[in-house]
Amino acid sequence: MQRLSSTLRFLFQSVGLGLVVAAIVIISQPFWGQSESLRQTNSEVISFNQAVRKAAPAVVNIYSMGEIQGSYYQPQSSRVWRLGSGVIMDSQGYILTAHHVVDNVDQIEVALQDGRRYAAQLIGSDRYTDLAVLKIDADNLPVIPVQSTRRIQVGDIVLAIGNPYNIGQTITQGIISASGGRVGVSNSYSDLIQMDAVINQGASGGALVNTAGELIGINNARYNSAFGDGGEGIYFAVPYENARKVMKTLIREGKVVRGFIGISVNPNFSEEQSLSGILITEVEAGGPAAAAGLQRNDFLVAIDGEPVRSAPEGLDRVANSEPGTKLEVEFYRNNKRMTTTVTVAELPR
Repeated sequence: MQRLSSTLRFLFQSVGLGLVVAAIVIISQPFWGQSESLRQTNSEVISFNQAVRKAAPAVVNIYSMGEIQGSYYQPQSSRVWRLGSGVIMDSQGYILTAHHVVDNVDQIEVALQDGRRYAAQLIGSDRYTDLAVLKIDADNLPVIPVQSTRRIQVGDIVLAIGNPYNIGQTITQGIISASGGRVGVSNSYSDLIQMDAVINQGASGGALVNTAGELIGINNARYNSAFGDGGEGIYFAVPYENARKVMKTLIREGKVVRGFIGISVNPNFSEEQSLSGILITEVEAGGPAAAAGLQRNDFLVAIDGEPVRSAPEGLDRVANSEPGTKLEVEFYRNNKRMTTTVTVAELPR
């Protein structure tokens, strides 16, 4: 009798445990479906497919042919194709690309992603921002979406679109690492965007877009130090607003004219000092600054009556001045505030 009672107790406990487990499973089932739905939703949110679909058709492959001069070991000069990428900016066929992609070439061909190919005309180029404008005669062109009012920020996710090594259009992804004040990094007057989205050979001149597929920059180059070595994960792009201004000037004038006073500066000095301004590190012999009496180690604090807060700001102010303009420059030398007048010259192209 005692054994029968123990057996019945075991059976009741087993059945009771089974019922509890079954109830938990039934109650939890709706949440499992919700969890699966959430995973699917999250998957859709982090996909950049829609951004790529919007932007990628307007990014073209560029093939330019130029002559390479012979050397001691190879006296004969040779003609070679150069790879690059570009961005269709409007329905008229204007394309932005990198200056170094089409510099010193005599034949340029543009290939669209739909298979169409066209000979391109070089409208103009600007080596200081590493930008160039091409034009093709074609209809029904895909145009890159732009959004000039959306401000880019460090940490934003970006996509670089181009044709690296001619393997076909490729998208690389990264974040904006830094922006603004990149004077001296690439010998450019443009405030460059720094990111870690990879730009390999052939992708220069392609599009840098945000996660909405909107153009925020023209891909430029990988970082190279003064010693010629590169840095992994350090790449640059010219911001869209700067590129747009250069493009309009090149279309209208065929060239970009900039002011020049013949100084080199320390781009980081103002970040280390309580007094805002820029430190002159070199003065070009025979240049406008030398003629005005400026010297190495002079500390510029104002140009034409306006305070100078950083090296990029000061150089941009000079660059945007018409050649022949007289600028009053205020500076410190040996702790003494001084003033001189510099006549702006045209920056050599």
